[in-house]
Amino acid sequence: MIATQKDKAAAFRALHEQPRAFVIANAWDAGAAMLFAGLGFPAIATSSAAFANTLGRQDGKISRDEALSHARSLVDAVTVPVSADLENGFGHAPSYVAETIRLAAQTGLAGGSIEDHTGDASKPIYDFEEAVERVTAAVEAVESLGTPFILTARCENFLHGHPDLDDTIRRLQAFEKAGADVLFAPGLPDLKAVRTVCSSLSKPVNFMVGIPGRSFSVPELQEAGVRRISLATSLHRAAMSGAYNAAREILDQGTFEFLNGLVSPRALGKHLRG
Repeated sequence: MIATQKDKAAAFRALHEQPRAFVIANAWDAGAAMLFAGLGFPAIATSSAAFANTLGRQDGKISRDEALSHARSLVDAVTVPVSADLENGFGHAPSYVAETIRLAAQTGLAGGSIEDHTGDASKPIYDFEEAVERVTAAVEAVESLGTPFILTARCENFLHGHPDLDDTIRRLQAFEKAGADVLFAPGLPDLKAVRTVCSSLSKPVNFMVGIPGRSFSVPELQEAGVRRISLATSLHRAAMSGAYNAAREILDQGTFEFLNGLVSPRALGKHLRG
């Protein structure tokens, strides 16, 4: 059993250093985290969008305090490493990003991500220099912690109207040079782009599954050079889709056939452990 934050961070780093890709399961609450860890996922991640949805909100509409409290609930629920989606650090200033990293580490997280999406639809991506400065501040915060913390730096170009692969690689290379441990560009359009990104970097690359037509198999992503595969809101959407379809059957047909496809409480309970 992995007991301490240091052990969890070391295990998390080791997952990235192995020759094969691993899948990190994004959970929306402690019960989901326990289920996924019990099923055998070696690490858990938060999803800002999935968590926001559980509160009846859209992505980007949760506070730092809410996000960190949520992260702590997942950390406390499982013995595998947990990494947090820390959005843009919940503030624009590099100093605020650094403080977010320090507070995140205090929750027991093994890692977390910082993105270059501003949250402002009129200017969705930070200027290059500002984006690098923010990642640099995050790296310096990690170095000051005295405990391991795996920092992921994200370039959000392909999710926010700027599908420029050259600029994406330029940013990821700068984030790598600044000291980020893992690089991530969600929304890459095809495996050729994934290979190009991976071959342009020396540190591990995360790929996000969740977009139809842009979600590739584990063997394909591993062959392309990916080391970590995250699931974003996929599992939460799968759960909510099941609830939606069951509710529609009840309301529209007055039947309960959906019960025949449910996993038994006993089978679920067997996996509800970290």
